[in-house]
Amino acid sequence: MTSCVPHVTLLTPYLRLLNHSAQALTRLFFSPGSGFSLLSLTCALMLAATFLLMRRARGERPLPAPRVLARALFPRWLLRHTSTRADVGFLFLNTLAAGALIGWGLFSVEAIAHTVTRGLDSQFGNGAVVHLPSFWSGAILTLAMFVAYDFAYWVDHWLKHKIPLLWEFHRVHHTAEVLSPLTNFRMHPVDSLVFANIIAVALGVTHGVGLHVLGSGAQEALLSGSNIILVAFVFGTVHLQHSHIGIRFGTRWGKVLFSPAHHHIHHSADRAHFDSNLGACLAVWDWMFGTLILPENVTGKLTFGADVTGDRYTPHTMAGSLVWPFVRAARRLLPRSAPAAAEQVYEPLG
Repeated sequence: MTSCVPHVTLLTPYLRLLNHSAQALTRLFFSPGSGFSLLSLTCALMLAATFLLMRRARGERPLPAPRVLARALFPRWLLRHTSTRADVGFLFLNTLAAGALIGWGLFSVEAIAHTVTRGLDSQFGNGAVVHLPSFWSGAILTLAMFVAYDFAYWVDHWLKHKIPLLWEFHRVHHTAEVLSPLTNFRMHPVDSLVFANIIAVALGVTHGVGLHVLGSGAQEALLSGSNIILVAFVFGTVHLQHSHIGIRFGTRWGKVLFSPAHHHIHHSADRAHFDSNLGACLAVWDWMFGTLILPENVTGKLTFGADVTGDRYTPHTMAGSLVWPFVRAARRLLPRSAPAAAEQVYEPLG
């Protein structure tokens, strides 16, 4: 009788990959703290619908039928666009394949925090510098970790728009011609790798300093492993930043909070908007460093997408999105005296 064990052994790698994929998708869609949970997506959908209904009410027009509202939220041109289909591919790539094959973090938040705390304790002594009740020490650490994340996001984003080599990989995100929450996944693996390590350093140092100042008992408030303040922004604004609905916060709040309309300007193909609105949740960094453009100061309809003139492959294909950025980056490293390439390499856009 033939044993089935060899066949099972051959299937083991595929079964492990299938199990990993199932776990990754489960965390992505059902973990409350996930950046793409069904709960947060539903919340964003409700906010978008409320915004559309309020805008129609302000115009003193009757409320639309449910079918009309559904078409406004999910227009056919968005669902059928090749850019949207490419975003779906990036969702599976960055959730499954990339996460399974590449260890993103060269730096560990925990390791950096431990090193920083130990170094500070050895220099200045053990024990909390400031003695506070556990609630307040946890609240301060939670706020500090959120601010550190948001500032590190801005720094990472600024570097990728200012350093031509990094731009070639970040440029993939800007090739999106229409925006939807799926566009969050339109990231080149190199872009994600740089981001993960910058964030890890910022959070590790902040956590280490926080534990030294507040004491080892200080606990960051987390939801499924994610900072609770960051999760609140995901539920409220982050999904809608990549959408076709331009919600604004007004001139006053627009200098503090990052609205969906802010990020639409960031993706604009208009040269006047390039390298602006680089934040994630807070607009204060752009305001402080002179990269803020308020939506109230922008008129006319925006178009999205990066300049792909000279590219051999279209940006919505596997070669154009994953392989071609390496070619463009390699050309950045060539001496300026080298013969001109067949396809011109452009300076950072968007």
